[in-house]
Amino acid sequence: MTLPRILLATLAALSLHGQTADLAVINARIYTVNPQQPRAAAMAVRQGKIAAIGDNVASLIGPNTKVIDARGATILPGLIDSHGHVEGLGSFLENLDFRGVASEQQIADRVRAAAQTAKPGEWILGRAWDQNLWPTKDFPTAASLTAASPNNPVALTRVDGHATWVNQKAMDLADLNAATQEPAGGKILRDTAGKPTGVLLDRARSLVDRKIPAATPEQVERRILTALQECARLGITTVHDAGVGAPGIAAYHSLQAAGKLPIRAYVMIGGAGPLLDSWLAKGPEIADDLTIRSIKLVADGALGSRGAAMLQPYSDEPGNRGLLILDRAAIRAVAERAVPRGFQVNTHAIGDAANQAALDAYGDVLKGPNDKRFRIEHSQIVAPADFAKFQRYSVLASVEATHATSDMPWAQTRIGPDRIKGAYAWQTFLKLGVHLPNGSDFPVENPNPLWGLHAAITRQDQNNQPPGGWFPDQKLSREEALRSWTLEGAYAAFEESKKGSLEPGKLADFIMLSADVMTIPESQIRDTKVTLTVVGGRIVYGTPVYQKP
Repeated sequence: MTLPRILLATLAALSLHGQTADLAVINARIYTVNPQQPRAAAMAVRQGKIAAIGDNVASLIGPNTKVIDARGATILPGLIDSHGHVEGLGSFLENLDFRGVASEQQIADRVRAAAQTAKPGEWILGRAWDQNLWPTKDFPTAASLTAASPNNPVALTRVDGHATWVNQKAMDLADLNAATQEPAGGKILRDTAGKPTGVLLDRARSLVDRKIPAATPEQVERRILTALQECARLGITTVHDAGVGAPGIAAYHSLQAAGKLPIRAYVMIGGAGPLLDSWLAKGPEIADDLTIRSIKLVADGALGSRGAAMLQPYSDEPGNRGLLILDRAAIRAVAERAVPRGFQVNTHAIGDAANQAALDAYGDVLKGPNDKRFRIEHSQIVAPADFAKFQRYSVLASVEATHATSDMPWAQTRIGPDRIKGAYAWQTFLKLGVHLPNGSDFPVENPNPLWGLHAAITRQDQNNQPPGGWFPDQKLSREEALRSWTLEGAYAAFEESKKGSLEPGKLADFIMLSADVMTIPESQIRDTKVTLTVVGGRIVYGTPVYQKP
């Protein structure tokens, strides 16, 4: 686009009155997620917000406007990950990564290598092992880790974050033995003699966790910043941080005060206790870059470790119904305090018993339709009669598409052919009019939201299997999937009036992609790259191609 001199002069005069844009994007293929104007070719940004969007924004381009020539590239609203663990991702990027490792021995070999360079007494930490990928699919034991690292304590978190695998040194430090009592909501796996085998589920993980040196404030801040920068690289412009303690909140405030937050954060206070009491006393904190107005509860464990609370026993382990960590009364007690103080309640629920407990607790407090926007985090396995409760109490189903494609090789074995019909049931929710924000649950899953879009649209794994998708009737269309990662995420945080779609007056959060995910073959969506991430008109990742004056 070449502007005639007379127009440049006119625009220069207008710029003196602050009418021209700070940033403009031209020659783009923009998907706005605004049904009133679904497509556009150009966009102008002024003071961090969208000033105009349409086919041409030349009237807002002045001599000081930075103009990005998109050269036909696709632009989407900034993606919103509605459920992640930010400090966990930062820690994951620092420690051993076992995602996709195919055997217990391969993990032990990597631990042995780490032990050779570890300082005396230093903990060896790692994450993302998954016994479902191994030949036997059995839980591991301490023996292999003890042989690999006899002198350094080892604690490895399962991929879902609901189980910890430790060596003998770690068990000795925790005084973990046959006489150790299990905490409520936790389970110690034991051998036939009652001796702990080295795997701890859910709240039993605390027996070892409390022996691991706590991160310093500087480490917490570094991990959060590292993770947010990784989110920016992947095209995430807002993350909902699901369950944050006092050190994490302090780190967010420090980064906010220093102007170092690369993207926006919606922080959920982690559980009941003194921290929640203090926030309920002072009320929510709401800002464009950092909002704290919600509470994260955990009602059960995870399906992969058989800790998800089920109404009936697991199909592949009769007698085991999982772990109900918080019951209806406990969830109701928090919700009753949250509503009058303006806080949202978001409860982790995987199994059908946990979903039922959370929904019934919500119903006790909410009574009927409302705008409190309580959420069920994961909403993974729901009893048929309970789907209607999401609609009845205006509860959001906050899901993670890649959980379905990660779990599909073994999920039906866990819960059988009947209950699986109520699992990962995204279209069932949509047909009831239930809001469906999407996320990744990183570092449980990879934080790349393009993988999430691919999984939502295809219900296939990274190799595009199975053909046609797993339970394809529950697939999302491309438009539904994009909305779940944008406007639905904004709605889930009471922010739909200022983000989630590209419209005049909204925050200028957007991304540029290497391919058009709305038209390319579905199999290629996962391989699409983010080339530019913009938050509030500020480029936080990538190098733009500016038009020459």
